[in-house]
Amino acid sequence: MPAAPAEVVARVARLQRGLCLGALAFLAISAAGCANLIGSRASATLSAAILDQDDPLLVESGLPAYLLLIDGLIKRHPDNAPLLGAGAQMFALYGSRFADKQHAIALTAKARGYGERAMCARYEPACHWSGIGYDDLVGQLGGVDVKQIDALYSYGVSWIANLSATSEDWAAVGELPWVQAVLERGLALDETYQKGAFHGYLGILNSLRPPALGGEPDVARAHFERAIELSQGHDLSIKVEYARRYARLVFDQELHDRLLNEVLNAPADAPGYTLFNVLAKQEAETLLATSKEYF
Repeated sequence: MPAAPAEVVARVARLQRGLCLGALAFLAISAAGCANLIGSRASATLSAAILDQDDPLLVESGLPAYLLLIDGLIKRHPDNAPLLGAGAQMFALYGSRFADKQHAIALTAKARGYGERAMCARYEPACHWSGIGYDDLVGQLGGVDVKQIDALYSYGVSWIANLSATSEDWAAVGELPWVQAVLERGLALDETYQKGAFHGYLGILNSLRPPALGGEPDVARAHFERAIELSQGHDLSIKVEYARRYARLVFDQELHDRLLNEVLNAPADAPGYTLFNVLAKQEAETLLATSKEYF
């Protein structure tokens, strides 16, 4: 059955918005010139433009154009760490937030590959980390310094996204200690990086298991609280994960509901967080609606 005129108009409008996002990214790159293009500033600017969007549908429709663009750039500059890092984070974002399960596996695998290459480009020992033993990884992470923190972050985030996409049970994922070691090294280098992002991810990892199975909820809570403090409360996704991961783990309904209500009552617009804040509000509504049933 042909679509109604209003539906056709809506579809065209969504497509136009998506094409506009891709076009703006291309124009921004072209204006920057090749020298700036392959620098970290250009990659960061384009990523920020996406993260500051308040329309997830716009990002969902427009981000593939950016992914295709960055894919092509990486083929031309295969050892450029900032480009590889941007590719790792953006493919992880799209795969974890907007793709169906099967597509998410492929997209996050690509993200992980880019993350590994970014780390290798910045720190030669990382080129041999595939299949490395835990103790050896920890020892080599000691040689990573703050100059490599961007690559380390992309490496860790893309790895987490891929594990999430490929595992039905996070608590059973054997690679989690390796990922945690990567994030803890980043935290040791600069806990304020990305306004507490390492704390946020470590809060999640430390709340995946109950205490009886080796989980450390008290450590998780400390990480979540510190992440909220460092982001000055602007990153609403941290509060959602705090409620989802920690409060539900320890059956603290008061904390759970308070955090989610804070998310719903806070403004979504915040530089660097807007997209995730809009998504966080949607998730907060769902979690809050099931609170009485869960607890």
